Amino acid sequence: MKVMVMVKASASSEAGKMPSEALLNAMGEFNAQLVDAGVMESGEGLKPSSEGYRVHFNGSERTVSQGPFAATNELVAGFWVWNVSSMEEALEWVKKCPNPMEEASDIEIRAHYGMEDFADADPSGEIAAQEDELRQTLEMQKSSVRNYLFFAGRCQEALDFYTQHLGAKVEFKMHFNESPEPMPADMLQKGFENKIMHAAFKVGDVTILASDGCNDTDTFSGFSLALTVPNETQAHRVFNALAQDGKVVMPLAKVFWSPLYGQVTDKFGVAWMIMLPEA
Repeated sequence: MKVMVMVKASASSEAGKMPSEALLNAMGEFNAQLVDAGVMESGEGLKPSSEGYRVHFNGSERTVSQGPFAATNELVAGFWVWNVSSMEEALEWVKKCPNPMEEASDIEIRAHYGMEDFADADPSGEIAAQEDELRQTLEMQKSSVRNYLFFAGRCQEALDFYTQHLGAKVEFKMHFNESPEPMPADMLQKGFENKIMHAAFKVGDVTILASDGCNDTDTFSGFSLALTVPNETQAHRVFNALAQDGKVVMPLAKVFWSPLYGQVTDKFGVAWMIMLPEA
Protein backbone atom coordinates (compact mmCIF):
# COMPACT_ATOMS: atom_id res chain seq x y z
CA MET A 1 0.00 0.00 0.00
CA LYS A 2 1.07 3.57 -0.63
CA VAL A 3 0.95 6.13 2.16
CA MET A 4 1.72 9.80 2.56
CA VAL A 5 3.61 10.59 5.75
CA MET A 6 3.19 14.25 6.69
CA VAL A 7 5.34 16.22 9.10
CA LYS A 8 3.09 18.77 10.75
CA ALA A 9 4.29 22.35 10.95
CA SER A 10 5.52 23.94 14.15
CA ALA A 11 6.23 27.45 15.35
CA SER A 12 9.87 27.15 14.26
CA SER A 13 9.08 25.78 10.78
CA GLU A 14 6.47 28.49 10.23
CA ALA A 15 9.07 31.06 11.28
CA GLY A 16 11.38 29.69 8.59
CA LYS A 17 13.99 28.46 11.06
CA MET A 18 16.35 26.03 9.37
CA PRO A 19 17.18 22.67 11.01
CA SER A 20 20.51 22.16 12.74
CA GLU A 21 23.35 20.22 11.13
CA ALA A 22 22.78 17.39 13.61
CA LEU A 23 19.11 17.12 12.66
CA LEU A 24 19.91 17.22 8.93
CA ASN A 25 22.39 14.39 9.39
CA ALA A 26 19.92 12.34 11.44
CA MET A 27 17.16 12.79 8.87
CA GLY A 28 19.60 11.96 6.07
CA GLU A 29 20.49 8.68 7.78
CA PHE A 30 16.80 7.87 8.29
CA ASN A 31 16.06 8.58 4.61
CA ALA A 32 18.95 6.31 3.62
CA GLN A 33 17.38 3.49 5.66
CA LEU A 34 14.06 4.06 3.90
CA VAL A 35 15.72 3.95 0.48
CA ASP A 36 17.75 0.83 1.33
CA ALA A 37 14.55 -0.91 2.44
CA GLY A 38 12.79 0.03 -0.81
CA VAL A 39 10.13 1.95 1.10
CA MET A 40 10.67 5.58 0.09
CA GLU A 41 9.35 6.90 -3.24
CA SER A 42 9.85 10.59 -2.57
CA GLY A 43 10.23 13.10 0.21
CA GLU A 44 10.30 16.90 0.39
CA GLY A 45 10.37 19.73 2.89
CA LEU A 46 7.99 22.67 2.44
CA LYS A 47 8.67 26.36 2.96
CA PRO A 48 6.55 28.27 5.55
CA SER A 49 2.92 29.00 4.72
CA SER A 50 3.85 32.71 4.57
CA GLU A 51 5.23 31.89 1.11
CA GLY A 52 2.14 29.93 0.06
CA TYR A 53 -1.34 30.56 -1.30
CA ARG A 54 -4.80 29.03 -0.95
CA VAL A 55 -7.55 29.00 -3.54
CA HIS A 56 -11.12 28.77 -2.19
CA PHE A 57 -13.72 27.14 -4.46
CA ASN A 58 -17.41 28.03 -4.28
CA GLY A 59 -19.26 26.94 -7.41
CA SER A 60 -17.67 28.86 -10.29
CA GLU A 61 -15.98 31.39 -7.96
CA ARG A 62 -12.27 31.21 -7.11
CA THR A 63 -10.89 33.26 -4.22
CA VAL A 64 -7.14 33.45 -3.67
CA SER A 65 -5.62 34.17 -0.25
CA GLN A 66 -1.95 34.46 0.63
CA GLY A 67 -0.29 33.00 3.73
CA PRO A 68 0.68 32.87 6.48
CA PHE A 69 -2.22 30.72 7.61
CA ALA A 70 -3.50 30.13 11.14
CA ALA A 71 -3.73 26.82 13.02
CA THR A 72 -0.05 25.96 12.67
CA ASN A 73 -0.53 22.39 13.90
CA GLU A 74 -2.87 21.72 10.95
CA LEU A 75 -0.29 22.81 8.35
CA VAL A 76 2.25 20.51 6.68
CA ALA A 77 5.97 21.27 6.81
CA GLY A 78 7.15 18.28 4.80
CA PHE A 79 6.16 14.85 3.55
CA TRP A 80 7.25 11.45 2.29
CA VAL A 81 5.52 9.00 -0.03
CA TRP A 82 6.18 5.42 1.05
CA ASN A 83 5.32 2.00 -0.31
CA VAL A 84 4.70 -0.35 2.62
CA SER A 85 3.01 -3.68 3.18
CA SER A 86 0.63 -2.33 5.83
CA MET A 87 -0.22 0.64 8.03
CA GLU A 88 1.53 -1.19 10.86
CA GLU A 89 4.79 -1.17 8.89
CA ALA A 90 4.38 2.56 8.23
CA LEU A 91 3.88 3.17 11.95
CA GLU A 92 7.02 1.23 12.80
CA TRP A 93 9.03 3.34 10.39
CA VAL A 94 7.61 6.60 11.77
CA LYS A 95 8.53 5.51 15.31
CA LYS A 96 12.16 5.22 14.13
CA CYS A 97 12.14 8.73 12.69
CA PRO A 98 14.17 11.42 14.50
CA ASN A 99 12.06 14.24 15.91
CA PRO A 100 11.77 16.40 12.76
CA MET A 101 11.47 19.61 14.82
CA GLU A 102 13.47 21.13 17.65
CA GLU A 103 10.27 21.37 19.68
CA ALA A 104 7.48 18.81 20.14
CA SER A 105 6.05 17.74 16.79
CA ASP A 106 3.60 15.42 15.06
CA ILE A 107 3.76 13.14 12.03
CA GLU A 108 0.54 12.02 10.35
CA ILE A 109 0.15 8.92 8.14
CA ARG A 110 -2.58 8.75 5.48
CA ALA A 111 -3.21 5.88 3.08
CA HIS A 112 -3.62 6.62 -0.62
CA TYR A 113 -6.80 5.67 -2.42
CA GLY A 114 -6.49 3.08 -5.18
CA MET A 115 -8.82 2.84 -8.18
CA GLU A 116 -10.30 -0.30 -6.60
CA ASP A 117 -11.76 1.97 -3.92
CA PHE A 118 -13.89 3.68 -6.59
CA ALA A 119 -15.25 0.49 -8.12
CA ASP A 120 -18.88 1.35 -7.31
CA ALA A 121 -18.58 4.64 -9.24
CA ASP A 122 -16.78 2.95 -12.16
CA PRO A 123 -18.71 -0.29 -12.88
CA SER A 124 -17.38 -0.59 -16.45
CA GLY A 125 -13.75 -0.09 -15.41
CA GLU A 126 -13.33 2.56 -18.11
CA ILE A 127 -12.14 5.26 -15.69
CA ALA A 128 -9.69 2.83 -14.06
CA ALA A 129 -8.28 2.01 -17.51
CA GLN A 130 -7.83 5.72 -18.23
CA GLU A 131 -6.07 6.21 -14.90
CA ASP A 132 -3.78 3.26 -15.61
CA GLU A 133 -2.89 4.76 -18.99
CA LEU A 134 -2.12 8.10 -17.33
CA ARG A 135 0.05 6.34 -14.73
CA GLN A 136 2.00 4.58 -17.48
CA THR A 137 2.46 7.89 -19.30
CA LEU A 138 3.80 9.53 -16.12
CA GLU A 139 6.19 6.66 -15.51
CA MET A 140 7.48 6.72 -19.08
CA GLN A 141 8.13 10.46 -18.79
CA LYS A 142 10.84 9.48 -16.28
CA SER A 143 12.57 7.33 -18.91
CA SER A 144 15.71 8.32 -20.79
CA VAL A 145 17.02 7.36 -24.23
CA ARG A 146 20.71 7.40 -25.28
CA ASN A 147 22.50 6.34 -28.44
CA TYR A 148 24.62 3.19 -28.18
CA LEU A 149 27.32 2.83 -30.84
CA PHE A 150 29.10 -0.43 -31.80
CA PHE A 151 32.53 -0.17 -33.42
CA ALA A 152 33.41 -3.81 -34.33
CA GLY A 153 36.74 -3.74 -32.51
CA ARG A 154 37.66 -0.08 -33.12
CA CYS A 155 36.05 1.50 -30.06
CA GLN A 156 39.31 2.76 -28.49
CA GLU A 157 40.34 4.22 -31.84
CA ALA A 158 37.00 5.98 -32.05
CA LEU A 159 37.24 7.30 -28.50
CA ASP A 160 40.71 8.71 -29.19
CA PHE A 161 39.50 10.28 -32.43
CA TYR A 162 36.47 11.95 -30.81
CA THR A 163 38.58 13.11 -27.88
CA GLN A 164 41.10 14.75 -30.22
CA HIS A 165 38.72 16.31 -32.71
CA LEU A 166 35.45 16.80 -30.83
CA GLY A 167 36.72 17.49 -27.33
CA ALA A 168 34.98 14.34 -26.11
CA LYS A 169 35.39 13.35 -22.48
CA VAL A 170 35.46 9.62 -21.64
CA GLU A 171 33.50 9.18 -18.41
CA PHE A 172 33.58 5.38 -18.09
CA LYS A 173 35.31 2.45 -19.76
CA MET A 174 35.29 -1.29 -19.02
CA HIS A 175 37.00 -4.06 -20.98
CA PHE A 176 35.58 -7.55 -21.41
CA ASN A 177 38.31 -9.03 -19.19
CA GLU A 178 37.23 -6.64 -16.40
CA SER A 179 33.65 -7.90 -16.35
CA PRO A 180 32.55 -9.20 -12.91
CA GLU A 181 30.60 -11.91 -14.74
CA PRO A 182 32.02 -14.22 -17.44
CA MET A 183 30.76 -13.83 -20.99
CA PRO A 184 28.55 -16.62 -22.36
CA ALA A 185 30.50 -19.34 -24.15
CA ASP A 186 31.25 -18.66 -27.85
CA MET A 187 29.74 -15.16 -27.64
CA LEU A 188 33.05 -13.30 -27.76
CA GLN A 189 35.46 -13.52 -30.71
CA LYS A 190 38.89 -14.84 -29.77
CA GLY A 191 41.24 -11.95 -29.05
CA PHE A 192 38.42 -9.61 -27.98
CA GLU A 193 39.11 -10.15 -24.27
CA ASN A 194 40.98 -6.84 -24.09
CA LYS A 195 38.42 -4.96 -26.18
CA ILE A 196 35.97 -2.45 -24.74
CA MET A 197 32.81 -4.01 -23.39
CA HIS A 198 31.15 -0.73 -22.43
CA ALA A 199 32.11 2.94 -22.46
CA ALA A 200 30.39 6.27 -21.95
CA PHE A 201 31.70 9.51 -23.41
CA LYS A 202 30.36 13.01 -23.56
CA VAL A 203 30.34 15.38 -26.53
CA GLY A 204 29.04 18.77 -25.47
CA ASP A 205 26.09 18.07 -23.20
CA VAL A 206 25.21 14.71 -24.79
CA THR A 207 26.33 11.37 -23.31
CA ILE A 208 26.91 8.58 -25.86
CA LEU A 209 27.39 4.89 -24.98
CA ALA A 210 29.78 2.72 -26.97
CA SER A 211 31.27 -0.79 -27.26
CA ASP A 212 33.57 -2.84 -29.48
CA GLY A 213 30.79 -5.38 -29.79
CA CYS A 214 31.59 -9.09 -29.74
CA ASN A 215 33.45 -9.42 -33.06
CA ASP A 216 35.07 -7.51 -35.91
CA THR A 217 32.95 -8.99 -38.71
CA ASP A 218 29.92 -6.77 -38.20
CA THR A 219 30.23 -3.54 -40.13
CA PHE A 220 28.96 -0.31 -38.60
CA SER A 221 25.43 -0.08 -39.95
CA GLY A 222 23.55 1.79 -37.29
CA PHE A 223 23.06 2.04 -33.55
CA SER A 224 20.94 0.86 -30.66
CA LEU A 225 18.71 3.09 -28.57
CA ALA A 226 19.32 2.49 -24.85
CA LEU A 227 16.03 3.05 -23.04
CA THR A 228 16.14 3.22 -19.24
CA VAL A 229 12.69 2.83 -17.67
CA PRO A 230 11.69 3.44 -14.03
CA ASN A 231 10.43 0.02 -12.97
CA GLU A 232 10.13 -3.68 -13.84
CA THR A 233 6.49 -3.44 -14.94
CA GLN A 234 7.33 -0.81 -17.54
CA ALA A 235 10.40 -2.77 -18.67
CA HIS A 236 8.32 -5.86 -19.47
CA ARG A 237 5.51 -3.82 -21.05
CA VAL A 238 7.83 -1.87 -23.34
CA PHE A 239 10.00 -4.89 -24.19
CA ASN A 240 6.98 -7.03 -25.13
CA ALA A 241 5.51 -4.23 -27.24
CA LEU A 242 8.77 -3.76 -29.17
CA ALA A 243 9.15 -7.54 -29.61
CA GLN A 244 5.74 -7.86 -31.28
CA ASP A 245 6.49 -8.61 -34.95
CA GLY A 246 10.13 -7.89 -34.09
CA LYS A 247 13.01 -10.03 -32.85
CA VAL A 248 14.20 -10.71 -29.30
CA VAL A 249 18.01 -10.60 -29.29
CA MET A 250 18.46 -11.04 -25.54
CA PRO A 251 15.50 -11.69 -23.20
CA LEU A 252 15.07 -9.47 -20.17
CA ALA A 253 17.23 -10.76 -17.33
CA LYS A 254 19.31 -9.58 -14.38
CA VAL A 255 22.86 -8.55 -15.28
CA PHE A 256 25.63 -7.08 -13.18
CA TRP A 257 25.04 -3.52 -14.44
CA SER A 258 21.24 -3.57 -14.22
CA PRO A 259 18.50 -5.38 -12.25
CA LEU A 260 16.82 -6.04 -15.62
CA TYR A 261 18.27 -5.76 -19.13
CA GLY A 262 17.33 -7.03 -22.58
CA GLN A 263 17.86 -6.40 -26.29
CA VAL A 264 15.17 -6.38 -28.95
CA THR A 265 14.86 -5.25 -32.56
CA ASP A 266 11.45 -3.83 -33.37
CA LYS A 267 9.45 -4.49 -36.54
CA PHE A 268 11.00 -1.41 -38.18
CA GLY A 269 14.54 -2.74 -37.70
CA VAL A 270 15.43 -0.37 -34.86
CA ALA A 271 17.60 -2.02 -32.17
CA TRP A 272 16.67 -1.30 -28.54
CA MET A 273 18.30 -1.96 -25.19
CA ILE A 274 15.72 -1.91 -22.39
CA MET A 275 17.03 -1.61 -18.86
CA LEU A 276 16.33 -0.54 -15.30
CA PRO A 277 18.58 1.98 -13.55
CA GLU A 278 21.52 0.51 -11.68
CA ALA A 279 20.48 -0.40 -8.13
